[in-house]
Amino acid sequence: MISIVENLVCGMQFYGCARPTAEICDLSDQCLMYCGLNYAAFNAAVLRAPVVAHTRELMRLIEEAREFYEPRGVRWTYWLCEDSLEPAVAREAAAIFRRYGLRVLTEAPGMYADSLAPGAPLVDLRPVVDSAARAAFARIISATFDIPQAVCTAVYESERGWNGGLDGYVGYVDGKPVTTAAVAEGGGVSGFYSVATLPAYRRKGYAEATMRQALQERGGTKTVLQSTQAGLKLYEKMGYRKVAGFRVFIA
Repeated sequence: MISIVENLVCGMQFYGCARPTAEICDLSDQCLMYCGLNYAAFNAAVLRAPVVAHTRELMRLIEEAREFYEPRGVRWTYWLCEDSLEPAVAREAAAIFRRYGLRVLTEAPGMYADSLAPGAPLVDLRPVVDSAARAAFARIISATFDIPQAVCTAVYESERGWNGGLDGYVGYVDGKPVTTAAVAEGGGVSGFYSVATLPAYRRKGYAEATMRQALQERGGTKTVLQSTQAGLKLYEKMGYRKVAGFRVFIA
């Protein structure tokens, strides 16, 4: 569980580096990322404490995050690994977050694989190392996750973020950029983020191929990711198993 949380912190720190006004507040029990824009998904607080034993401690952490984001006048999200909470705290967590004006946005199963099962077609894999690749990455993320193009342009087309610990990849099919994946190293594993495919190219295995080829280029095997409920069966087929439960709260 610690590995997957620490990797999530490494992956999310991309947003705290992407713009000149972005910021990372790296604390012992949580890490707070501000992307420099009023876009909640990219202003992310991640709980990294191994154990939260009392409700008052969870309240302190939420207040600490709120004091970071509210002066900036932005919406934000809080990523909570439920394994970090004592059972009594876990039962009260949703009510405590509501008290501070945060509601559950989504659940994201944390998944781990020792290695990926064989399969999937090949793509023309290109690293995100120039303006064309950054622009392609931004367009695919915008179309896949319904994020305003202006936000994706501001965050993903900035060279600043890609100079940190996240490596991006774009998969091309017949010369057209159609899929993305990004990889962060941390917690002793490689973590996949921003896995996306243009709508017209889905269900053809291209995102899976991009992940496999990116991992092969890097020479690693052990990987983690946070899945959507819709992607759970696909990732299980690839060799992943659920090892942690994440809830994401939004202000």
